[in-house]
Amino acid sequence: MRRVVVSAAVFLVLLFAFTAYAEVKTDFGASFRLRQEVWDNLVSLDTIQSAVAKDRNFFRLRVSAWGKASFNKDISIYTRLTTEPKYQIGSYKVNVKGDKLDEDELIVDNLYADFKNIFGAPVDLRIGRQDFLGPDGFGDGFLLLDGTPGDGSRSFYFNAARLTWRIAQGHSVDLVYISDTWKDTYLPVLHPGNKKQLTASNEQGFVVYSKNKLGEAINIEPYYIYKRENAYGATPRLKLNTIGARAVFNQNNWTVKGEFAHQFGDYDGGRDRTGNGGYIFLARKYPQVTLKPEFELGFVYLSGDDPATAKHEGWNPLFSRAPAWNELIIYTLIYETSRDAGPIPGYWTNMLIYKAGGKVSFTQATGLSAAYSYLAADEATRGLNPVMFSNSGKGRGHMIQGMLTHKFNKQFDGFLQLEYFMPKSFYNDNAKNALFFRWQLQYRI
Repeated sequence: MRRVVVSAAVFLVLLFAFTAYAEVKTDFGASFRLRQEVWDNLVSLDTIQSAVAKDRNFFRLRVSAWGKASFNKDISIYTRLTTEPKYQIGSYKVNVKGDKLDEDELIVDNLYADFKNIFGAPVDLRIGRQDFLGPDGFGDGFLLLDGTPGDGSRSFYFNAARLTWRIAQGHSVDLVYISDTWKDTYLPVLHPGNKKQLTASNEQGFVVYSKNKLGEAINIEPYYIYKRENAYGATPRLKLNTIGARAVFNQNNWTVKGEFAHQFGDYDGGRDRTGNGGYIFLARKYPQVTLKPEFELGFVYLSGDDPATAKHEGWNPLFSRAPAWNELIIYTLIYETSRDAGPIPGYWTNMLIYKAGGKVSFTQATGLSAAYSYLAADEATRGLNPVMFSNSGKGRGHMIQGMLTHKFNKQFDGFLQLEYFMPKSFYNDNAKNALFFRWQLQYRI
């Protein structure tokens, strides 16, 4: 551990030392994100009375500062520091002392070096703590999105080495090694006694991901992912292989996209683990029509564990325990999957989602989106807490979503978000409707 800390300190010193030279180009920036969130019956649908399941109303302020030093067009270093204190309103307390303010820790959110066109070849290497978001991401983030699900949206980083081979125009292959720990052990933080849990256990992964553009309309992205999840609690170590592919077709304002993956592996002790998951969405834009309407229809399938068999057939979301098709459901999954995944939100599994949504743009800066989803389970459960779950039904319930967005200028934006869930037969008859509300203002320098 001492070597890791010293190496990180030297890395940071070099970053700022090199900026003293005129030939080194530097860039700096910061962002401020203020949110208020209201959770009503969110975690247990008001069936389980515990500290985890209590309703919440709180503010969260994420502050990030970043710097980049480019030594030439091919070599650069990037670092970002982040903290996100939270303040609770009402009866919820952040600890046993009764505090309402979670001061949070100051973390090294990103710290990586980029080496492009290595030895003149079409090969790039990024090594260090990095995000897989936006243009640096992998598809829709179905399996590779968030390396730190335990801290919510404070951070998304992976401790990784990523080699990209640009084979030809429109064709590339990424080789990625990942090492994520349940609490940060690679880099120091302020308030080290308050380190947050980031994953359910220590996790390692290896990824081969190919991106291929076939003409102007079709993209095909096959991949292989190996993941090892170390033991946690009574759950033994898991070694899991995932083979899949993503495809996207775009033409004349129509988009069809889909992804499917198969998983196979085993736990220590010999219990088999398999799973299947995928989605398909059809979307259409009308850019020449007033309000520029858009619509989308989609279906998501994530296999569930059949309680009548010895093996585990439930889908494993790998590195994507994050909001995907909604925000609200990821919290109800805590009690459903904690035996298999640790008490981390967003362990998407045993799920069928039928979704229809649309969007209109009142101006270039203001838009409104809405969606309806019917959610079901692939398998009825057995042995889950009967206070919350029926252990017989498969109908999860109805979900309504809405979001109003506005961009004040290039640096300042915000939104209002509402989700409402009405549970059905998958849950106990005492389960109540749940509400998630959030507003956000974000400013970037």
